[in-house]
Amino acid sequence: MEISARHERWPIAGQFTIARGSKTAADVVVVTVTEKGASGVGECLPYVHYGESVEQTLETIDALKTSMVEPITRAGLMEALPPGATRNALDCALWDLEAKQTGQPVWVLANLAKPDPVTTAFTIGLGTLAEMRAKAEQHCHRPLLKIKLGSNDATSDIKRLQAIRSGAPNSRLIVDANEGWSFDFLCEIAATSADIGVELLEQPLPADDDLRLLDYQCPVPLGADESFCGDEDLAELARKYQVINIKLDKTGGLTNALDMKDRARALDLEIMIGCMVATSLSMAPALLLTQTARFVDLDGPLLLERDREPGLCYDGNTVSWPKGSFWGVVENV
Repeated sequence: MEISARHERWPIAGQFTIARGSKTAADVVVVTVTEKGASGVGECLPYVHYGESVEQTLETIDALKTSMVEPITRAGLMEALPPGATRNALDCALWDLEAKQTGQPVWVLANLAKPDPVTTAFTIGLGTLAEMRAKAEQHCHRPLLKIKLGSNDATSDIKRLQAIRSGAPNSRLIVDANEGWSFDFLCEIAATSADIGVELLEQPLPADDDLRLLDYQCPVPLGADESFCGDEDLAELARKYQVINIKLDKTGGLTNALDMKDRARALDLEIMIGCMVATSLSMAPALLLTQTARFVDLDGPLLLERDREPGLCYDGNTVSWPKGSFWGVVENV
């Protein structure tokens, strides 16, 4: 088995801003695993907030190659690496490799149905009130908008949210604070959010301060993103949140994500399938998880200047599997 990895940079359309800062490009790592004439690929986006970098990811893969005495398996990968972006790219490459070797589409290998087209959220990044209102008006035709807040100013964030609702009166709304609020601010903005029909408040508090949410009765469901990275106590999370955001770059791949989704549903946690800003190669494995999810947020390619070709099919507000060979399939099945 041969493993190779490379860094790719994909420009973002304009600038993408959240509470922690702005970026103008998506720096991804693409892993290729080759065995017996077949190759599988996987993509990840190393995320600084989780202590990751492109350089570290490439170094970890090189070290794994050096230490590998026999072909790595998905089960072996779970033991060799912790949850995170590096393991995700390798895990997804191994799923793709098996699909290419067996001729079976990846959803069959995972005992899943072929994914139907699903509606994805579209993200409006953090900006001035005028900028966000204009973006809402521009995208008011979209059925589900995800709004980035977290400015540390309660009055400003409430005004932004009200402006968004005014600009997109018929869209469903998700709000993502990216750990940018205090508990007092959450209590203040939750009432406004409920009044205008917000369906989810995602990661309102810092992950290391979310004990304040224990048994808190918020009028809007709360979602765990940074507080859920793939190896947490789900029963404990269920006391603080009603929804968990499963991102493969956090769980360390599709293998662990499938398990986490089943365990979460057993605890009556609702599921959101999310993403980093990356190409369709990152979105495809996540699309397999969307069929029973309450929220789907796989708009990463829509935020780029261009997507990978071939890629998933983004038709208006829906995302679906493409025709022909792609990640996880040798041909359209």
